[in-house]
Amino acid sequence: MTSFRAYRLFDNGERPIGRIVTMQLEELSPGDVVIRTAYSSVNYKDALAAHGINKIIRKYPRIGGIDLFGTVCESRDPRFSAGDAVMVHGFGIGVDYDGGYAEFARVSADWVMPLPEGLTLRQAAAMGVAGYTAALSIHLMELNGLNPHAGKVVLNGAAGGVASIAIDMLAGSGYSVTAITRTGESTDYLTELGATEVVQRSALVMGKRPLETALWAGAFDSLGGESLAWLIRTMQTDGVIAAFGNAAGQELNTTVLPFILRGVRLIGVNANSPMPLRKEVWAKIGGPLKPRHLDTIVKEIRLDELPDAFAQLVAGRMRGRFVVTMA
Repeated sequence: MTSFRAYRLFDNGERPIGRIVTMQLEELSPGDVVIRTAYSSVNYKDALAAHGINKIIRKYPRIGGIDLFGTVCESRDPRFSAGDAVMVHGFGIGVDYDGGYAEFARVSADWVMPLPEGLTLRQAAAMGVAGYTAALSIHLMELNGLNPHAGKVVLNGAAGGVASIAIDMLAGSGYSVTAITRTGESTDYLTELGATEVVQRSALVMGKRPLETALWAGAFDSLGGESLAWLIRTMQTDGVIAAFGNAAGQELNTTVLPFILRGVRLIGVNANSPMPLRKEVWAKIGGPLKPRHLDTIVKEIRLDELPDAFAQLVAGRMRGRFVVTMA
């Protein structure tokens, strides 16, 4: 029997309790492939789940972590062999099934993806679901006409995980990037990643007209609510918006005018996408979209540091990304 450490969440009424426990492989969710986890990462959804916000986890106890990166130990599926470097994200791990905050994981073979060329396990973990969301957004936006010559691309929540990686990817691809942040404390950080302009949210004049001055060729929105409504009003003709979060609210108050008079395209980005699309996007992450400043964006932590990381994300104090190392 293999014993290992895991950060497991237990039901405690209003808010779950998380603690490091010793487990056996037999206690994990069922699956065809056993993986020795090298890394996981901390995403906003992980923090919400750990704090019991939005009741993301419906059945306890549960090992958290919506992504994992490691090496196959054993597989009952011929697609994978012991020693293969692989990764898993989405498909309900860390929510409906045990996830990445453990030294071992057991998952369905259909969820497992070989490590893309051009990436180490640590580099892939540094991006994780956040990096995939950033790259998927760029991929979908470019399919809808966005290109570096179209004009400025703006990102709100710019110091967060998805936006930080997106800024790095966009700047490396030749885009002119405007980063919107709550305070000026992150200006140097965002400039280092490649932002050509950093704007404090408090300095924005949002207006209330159905159409405001056209400013942006592309926009990344992690906030929802009034922030997304303002972006819709200020897009250029044929501007493209990627919406992937609701940190500031899930309501959207807008009109049809930006869509029918300027041809604005609002794209919903769901990172739990089919495997063929995942492989296509991850190939770009390991190639032309590979970030240049991962060491600036990422901070490594241990399993016992997860509670503090969750608290920082929920409070909006986190800059960049946390990667959980099992070493």
